[in-house]
Amino acid sequence: MFQALLIEKDDAGYRAAVRSLDDAQLPPGDVTVRVSHSTLNYKDALALTGKAPVVRKFPMVPGIDLAGVVESSTHPGYQPGDAVLLNGWGVGEGHWGGLAQKARLNGDWLIPLPAAFTPQQAMAIGTAGYTAMLCVMALERHGVRPADGEVLVTGAAGGVGSVAVALLARLGYTVVAATGRPQDAAYLQRLGAAEVLDRAQFTAPGKPLGKERWAGAVDVVGSQVLANVCATMKYRGVVTACGLAGGMDLPATVAPFILRGVTLAGIDSVMCPRADRLQAWQRLATDLDLDRLGDISRTVGLAEALALAPQLLGGKVRGRTVVDVHQ
Repeated sequence: MFQALLIEKDDAGYRAAVRSLDDAQLPPGDVTVRVSHSTLNYKDALALTGKAPVVRKFPMVPGIDLAGVVESSTHPGYQPGDAVLLNGWGVGEGHWGGLAQKARLNGDWLIPLPAAFTPQQAMAIGTAGYTAMLCVMALERHGVRPADGEVLVTGAAGGVGSVAVALLARLGYTVVAATGRPQDAAYLQRLGAAEVLDRAQFTAPGKPLGKERWAGAVDVVGSQVLANVCATMKYRGVVTACGLAGGMDLPATVAPFILRGVTLAGIDSVMCPRADRLQAWQRLATDLDLDRLGDISRTVGLAEALALAPQLLGGKVRGRTVVDVHQ
């Protein structure tokens, strides 16, 4: 038997709770992992609360991230005792995920745990940090360099934003952080933000083109915020879009794209090819100051993660939440 967060939906309604499960209940897969740590992400919070239909079948164990040790494997790439991690691939949505003490998975979804990280550190980074690294790599790929000017990070006090600020600052960029939580200004400055702006500056409808300011941007908010960010990019600036915390719509015009040559680069971490995943995690091992993880993350148990889910959706949880599934 093992402990897991289990989401159920039936005639009695939608509910999530810590349950004791049997190995025989695990879904099909060629690798069984003894999970040590997982995370609580925005998508996990949506699943646990039922606020959005992210879970595609029931019952479901949420958790889009996990780190642990292979218990058994018929996959040629993994042997018992191997340390592994997983991000995305629809795990926690259509296949049982990491908020449990065991997981059975398709081995092709796993990557080796980089030697630079403990399982707890890897989950303090998690999908949010890995997504932030994909954003940084996209900015670099499109030619944005530190000398080009300021880089804006929206939703900066959240998981993706916090890691993005820390990464960009360490790489020499001048980072401006936008947040709806002014009480987190000192936290963001510790991570490396040169300036902290109130998110309210970006939430009202703006002009098709505003004053040029940003050489690059990492946006996790979407909607009107993303539209205003695009409108204030410098000529040939690059915006990486990876979230929808503010909404799925984009009330923008084509003006920034056809008059300033702005690039809007979409970032998907869920189905990202293995080679890009490995590169992102290699870069995290060299470019992220691990001392910052203490500021960025906190560790909770399964039951506390369940209680935190509504707070995360309400924008009241700062940084990253690591889940010690044995706590």
